[in-house]
Amino acid sequence: MARKNDAFYFDSFRKHAELSCQAAALLGEVMRSYNIEEFKGAVDKMHEIEQAADEIKHEINDALVTAFVTPIEREDIAMLSENLDTVTDRIEGVMHRLYFDNITEIRPDALELVEMIERACTEMCALLEDLPQFKRSKTLRKHVIAINDTEEEADHAYIRAMRTLHTTETDALKVFGWHEVYTFLEYCVDSCEHVADTVSSIVMKNS
Repeated sequence: MARKNDAFYFDSFRKHAELSCQAAALLGEVMRSYNIEEFKGAVDKMHEIEQAADEIKHEINDALVTAFVTPIEREDIAMLSENLDTVTDRIEGVMHRLYFDNITEIRPDALELVEMIERACTEMCALLEDLPQFKRSKTLRKHVIAINDTEEEADHAYIRAMRTLHTTETDALKVFGWHEVYTFLEYCVDSCEHVADTVSSIVMKNS
């Protein structure tokens, strides 16, 4: 296998982040115009995005096996790739839970959380755009802070949503289903923060 140049890794990170943004946009679109009869098609479309993200992760791992020199430590490359993949996996996880828990209508506070996922993914895409020139970037830190702030906002929204669910809903199956959905929505924003924290660690090591 030919040695991958430095741009390969950074381009792959960026493409992976863009797939996460696509997944977040699809989730937002599905939840805002919720139609359970058309949901299976959206689940299949989400899986295609997740599979494309998996392929990028595999390409990065394959390149690391034969790489002699890498632009940053190979452990950091592997960790960032894994954390990016987790974002897309978690977003697909929300779709799965809406589907197999047979959610029939969307609660308003869930839309607040999905908007935070979209916002965090947008910042994450911008963050990965900045990563190749992290030593000169004047905006990278701003994106990290924005993701961290969104994650904190999502934590509070999650607590409010769970409190409302458990104090107003009497149908045990709906409580169970929405408990899972809310938890995975919050996981998505957490996963974006893990990406941001990994990038921050990489920057500190290499500055």
